[in-house]
This record gives sequence, C-alpha cells and structure tokens, in this order.
Amino acid sequence: MSDDLGWRDLGFARLDIDRVARTGDPEVVYGAGKSPDQIVALLRTLREAHPDHLALATRLDDSARAAVRDAFGEGTVDDVARCAAVGAMPKQQGQAVVVAAGTSDLPVAAEAAFTARAFGAGVKSFVDVGVAGLHRLLAVRADLDGADCLVVVAGMEGALPSVVGGLTGVPLVAVPTSIGYGTSLGGLAALLAMLNSCAPGVVVVNVDNGFGAGVHAARVARRAAPRAAGAAS
Repeated sequence: MSDDLGWRDLGFARLDIDRVARTGDPEVVYGAGKSPDQIVALLRTLREAHPDHLALATRLDDSARAAVRDAFGEGTVDDVARCAAVGAMPKQQGQAVVVAAGTSDLPVAAEAAFTARAFGAGVKSFVDVGVAGLHRLLAVRADLDGADCLVVVAGMEGALPSVVGGLTGVPLVAVPTSIGYGTSLGGLAALLAMLNSCAPGVVVVNVDNGFGAGVHAARVARRAAPRAAGAAS
C-alpha cells in the first residue's frame, strides 16, 4: 500500500521511492546514526525499487562499510569518501573538477567526487593545491578552465574558492571543512570567508557537505554536456 503513496515502510524508515520520478535521481541513504543492518536494508530496497539506478549511501562508519562489503561485494565501498554505491555507475556526462586545499580536506573532497560520479558526471580531482603554495594551483589551471563545474574544498581560513573564482568563470560551489586550529571554530571561519567571497559566482554549501556539492556539480555537468555536444555539431 505504501508503494502507491511513493514510499516504502521498512518499520524503521519510510523510504522515498518516488524521488527518482520527481527529480531524476533516487533517494540517497545518509548513514550517520543508522545501524549497519538498517543501511544494508535501505540499499537493498532502493536497488529493488530502481534496478536501473545505483543505490548510494554516505557517511558510513567502519562497521557500516564492513556490512555493505559483506552484503554487496568489495567494489562498492570507498573508505576515504566513506561512501558506498550498489550497482553500476551511470554514464558520465560533462566534467566536474574537485579541488581540495589540503590533504586533510580529502575525506570531504572524496565524498564530493564519489557523489558526482554516482550522479552521472565525469570527475577529476586535485588535492593539496591550497593558497599557501599558489604555484600548485596554477599548474592545474587548464583543468579548472575545462570543467563544467568546480567543487572547491578548503578548511582553515577558507580562501581557496575566492582565489579559484578569480582565475576562472566556471560555475563554482565552495565547501568549507571543519579542518583547522581552534579559531577556525569547526569550519565556521571557512564558511563565513566563503560566504563573504569577493569573487563573483561562488556559491557555498554547509560545513563538510561534500555530498551536496557533488550533487550540484553533477547536475550542472549533466546539463552542460548535451549543450556542448549540440554546439560542436
């Protein structure tokens, strides 16, 4: 009966199985606070409801990732991103580029990259190109200019998105991370710096929200791809 209403009652959750019809992308499992068994059940139900789409889960702790591996196989889990995708990755359309200021920002950057792939974008990643050594960033400038959307991840003072936004006109989503010393205030300093960026066209997601940035970048890249193909022909 619940299927007719667009959701499936699993007892512990009412899983939205209608989201793919509304938005083009299925529901995603947010793993924090859920037991490994619950995460496996949610992923399995999503696959049954949408066999043509992968099922994605984010923020999986060690025990959850182990349970997903046992249930679905080794190749489904990314330990750095703390994500799992059950099913084949979709066809890649367009290009998202994920740029991380430091290696400490990698888990959030990896979540953004994994999500963008799961949502159908081609992805390149560049890590440790922060403002303390701008020559590292300038070395990949051509890749920045060639992207359909940029995800720029930074903690500390959060300056990198402003710099990148001043170098290129590519759509850019900034991700503040909770990395930094005491006065970074768990990412608040980076968040405020990004919100106050003097570079035009910088949009910002919440602290550590690599998932939200990855979805945004994939949707921009997917829409850009057919327009680019049409212009080329």
